[in-house]
Amino acid sequence: MQIITDPAEMQAIAERLRLQRQFIGVVMTMGALHEGHLSLVRLAQRRAGIVIMTIFVNPMQFGPEEDYERYPRPFEQDAALARSAGVDYLFAPEQGLMYPEGFRCTVDPGPMAERFEGTVRPGHFRGVATVVLKLLNITKAHLAVFGEKDAQQLAIIRRVAADMNVDTKIEAAPISREPDGLAASSRNIYLSPEERERATALHRAIRHAEQETGRGRRDLAAIAKEGLAIVTSAPGSKPDYLCFVDDGTFDPVDTALPGRSYRLVMAVRFGTTRLIDNWRFDCGE
Repeated sequence: MQIITDPAEMQAIAERLRLQRQFIGVVMTMGALHEGHLSLVRLAQRRAGIVIMTIFVNPMQFGPEEDYERYPRPFEQDAALARSAGVDYLFAPEQGLMYPEGFRCTVDPGPMAERFEGTVRPGHFRGVATVVLKLLNITKAHLAVFGEKDAQQLAIIRRVAADMNVDTKIEAAPISREPDGLAASSRNIYLSPEERERATALHRAIRHAEQETGRGRRDLAAIAKEGLAIVTSAPGSKPDYLCFVDDGTFDPVDTALPGRSYRLVMAVRFGTTRLIDNWRFDCGE
């Protein structure tokens, strides 16, 4: 595995790989790697001949009250995991190389970025869209794999790629979960043992929604209300939101229509740790 820190060098390598007719896949991360990230790598390896992983803690997507400074950065451990997973190139630039003096341009991801995570974290998706577009240009990837856990982020990246005519296929990877159902996340390490146990309420809410829609219920607003009650029954939980949305537009929905896809989305705080999760639901004919 080759570690690259200079964007120009990474771009030159990617251009050479393309000229050699290599199919490039990229997995973008902020480090603190866990099984969820490695599952993205495995999917990329099944689709592409060359896999580039990026590690960059993007300051542009952190708000003033968020955890940019204390975000974990175990680079040596991350590099070892990436190497053992079979990553071909690890691109890990410094902030000053990604956002040099005079940097001004950003990407406006549109109305979809102004709800849910965009409401709680104003400007977050502008930072995400900007760094993703930069990394796609630097790595020249044919394929980019993103986890479904960040479902709103995934939908926005797909929208940006389509609107900006980006020559990269955006592929989703299923959520990687712990044995008790909690979605794998770099932020899970911040949970105390008690908070970790209480956080399983998110998956219990998802299981409830899965069971109820499986029985043929289509009153999504009522099911979401029941899921919210499950979450709030966990001591110390503080939900930011929990509702069903259209899977493509992220517009909130109350009732499922035949032939459409929906997603239960949620964000809940346990202590100082904010967790997100979701579940996709296809409504049959």
